[in-house]
Amino acid sequence: MTLTKGDIVERVCARLQCSRAEGAQLVEAVFDLMKEHLERGEKVKISGFGNFVVREKRPRRGRNPKTGEELIIRGRRVLTFKPSNVLKRAVNHRLVRNRMARAAEQA
Repeated sequence: MTLTKGDIVERVCARLQCSRAEGAQLVEAVFDLMKEHLERGEKVKISGFGNFVVREKRPRRGRNPKTGEELIIRGRRVLTFKPSNVLKRAVNHRLVRNRMARAAEQA
């Protein structure tokens, strides 16, 4: 299942007991704030979740796979996400529980 922005809004509204419009406004405000900081090249660090970091990639030599012609690939900015150890443990713990449940069902 994919979690969409609409799903996030619904779940925020349920937890905060607010209207859908208020929840959407809150979620949009958080995403806009994160986007503004990332556009300026600043790191976004969310404790217990992870870090969003904008990295600068330098120009480099490449090759057109169709023609074999060498060319220069322009430098660019890329967004990376590094999950926190808390998030990694939570994801892995769930994976282990799911595997154990499947194994028990098959036995």
